[in-house]
Amino acid sequence: MSYQERIKAVIFDWAGTVIDYGCFAPMHAFIQTFEEAGVPITIREARMPMGLLKWDHIQAILQMERVNSVWTAAFGKQAVKEDIDRLYVRFEAILMESLKQYTDPIPGALETVRKLRDAGIAIGSTTGYTSGMMEVIVPEAKRKGYSPDFMVASDQVKAGRPYPYMILQNLVELGIYPPKSVIKVGDTVSDIQEGRNAGVWTVAVIQGSSELGLTQAEVESMHTDELAERMNQTRLTFEQAGADYIIGSITQLPAVIEELERSGLERGMK
Repeated sequence: MSYQERIKAVIFDWAGTVIDYGCFAPMHAFIQTFEEAGVPITIREARMPMGLLKWDHIQAILQMERVNSVWTAAFGKQAVKEDIDRLYVRFEAILMESLKQYTDPIPGALETVRKLRDAGIAIGSTTGYTSGMMEVIVPEAKRKGYSPDFMVASDQVKAGRPYPYMILQNLVELGIYPPKSVIKVGDTVSDIQEGRNAGVWTVAVIQGSSELGLTQAEVESMHTDELAERMNQTRLTFEQAGADYIIGSITQLPAVIEELERSGLERGMK
C-alpha cells in the first residue's frame, strides 16, 4: 500500500462524539435560555441545528416556523440580530456554568483514539463551541484522558459549520494532504455537511450522538426493539445528510478505516 493510500488523520467533533454522551450540555442551555425568554422550545427544536456555531444555532432555532410564530406573537415582531445577541449572552452564561460536568469521555472513545495513534494516524478536532467554551472543556478532557493533536473552535475561523474552514485549518496545522486521506467523525448533520464541504470522508456515530439524543442509561435500559427503531431513524437522518459511513459506536471506526484503506480510498467502494 502506498503512502497516499493510507488514512493519515481523523478529525473528531467533541460533544456527542468523544465526550458528553448524548450531547446534553448545550441542549439544556438552549432550552433554559428560550424558556427564560418566554418562548419555550422542545428538545427536538433545541437539537436540530446542533453542531453549528452557537450564535448561528440560536438564529436557526428562531427561524423555525413554530418558534418564529410564537416569538412574533409574544413580541409583536420577528427576532432581529439584537435579540439573538441577547439570547446568546444568556446562553453562554448558562452553558459556562455547567460545561465541566459534561466532559466525560464516551465509552470506547479513548481506546479508539489510542488505536488510531498506534497506527500512526493524527488526531484533529473541530467543534461548534467557541474558544472561550473550549478553555473550560480542553483541560477537563485532557485530565480524563483525551487530548487531540490539534483543536480549533468555531469562532477561530471565518465561519463555522457547515463551512469547511475548521477542517481545512486542521489539515494545514497537521500537515495532512490530500483530503481523501482524512476522515471527519461527528454526531450531527452539520458535522457531515462540514466534512463533505471539505472533501474528506465522513463518518457519523449513532450511539452517544446528539441526533439520537439519549443518555447512556436510557440506551442500556431501553427495550431492544425501541432502541433499534430509534437508531434506524438516526441512521436515516445521517444517510440523507450524505454520510459516507454510519457506525453504531465509535469503537467501530478502526474497521471503517481498514475498509477504506483496502479500497484504496476510492469512492463507491463501501
